Amino acid sequence: MTQQYLEETIRELVNGHSKKRHPFRYFVLATSENGKPRQRTVVLRKTLLDSSLVIYTDKRTQKIKDIQNNAEFSALFYDSKKLLQLRIEGKAELITDKEQIATYWHTVQASSRKDYTTNLAPGTPIINPDEVNYKPEENYFCPVKLIPNTIEYLRLQRPNHTRILFSKINTDWSGEFLVP
Repeated sequence: MTQQYLEETIRELVNGHSKKRHPFRYFVLATSENGKPRQRTVVLRKTLLDSSLVIYTDKRTQKIKDIQNNAEFSALFYDSKKLLQLRIEGKAELITDKEQIATYWHTVQASSRKDYTTNLAPGTPIINPDEVNYKPEENYFCPVKLIPNTIEYLRLQRPNHTRILFSKINTDWSGEFLVP
């Protein structure tokens, strides 16, 4: 009975990267820095066939250091019109295959490529934002794969809210209803 909700979940995640105005395009990603949670909004770039999600970042960011020290992540998606929330937890993996990186790099718009070429690492203090320098011949582009092991689905609706916890066992998902 939970299968239709899992299919809806996957469809919404695919729409998140394929439809520019979809509310799941931007989501909150949490990692852990020395045991403290760190959250930031990221862009969903791809939903893979195995339900993994791909984001892009600069390899010098704190989130990369966080992932290298503790690969566990939590992601939060919310659609305010559908009153649908997805909370996804799992392990993050840095994509290091040069061909895969090149494939993803070619999907980045030319105007956005400069974001991965700053002289200084993201988060470095500066005096004036207009004085950021770029190295167009070098980039720090890093795709990250978010591999879910649980997805919690929550839809607020009347007469009853619907809440389901999906857990991945090997390659299959199983779902159980929860009290909302």
